Amino acid sequence: MLHYAVVFFLIAIIAALFGFSGIAASAVSIAQILFLVFLVIAAVALVLGSLSQHNERN
Repeated sequence: MLHYAVVFFLIAIIAALFGFSGIAASAVSIAQILFLVFLVIAAVALVLGSLSQHNERN
């Protein structure tokens, strides 16, 4: 998922260089959403992994 966020960010940069502001804005929005979703999933996985390791030690 982080890969897709980076791809859309690169599309936005290239589109901005060519002056396609509408496409660039859309690509930036998609990249931001995907990055936030990635962060939420990573945080949940970190917490769940930490909890499962804590339970295995007891």
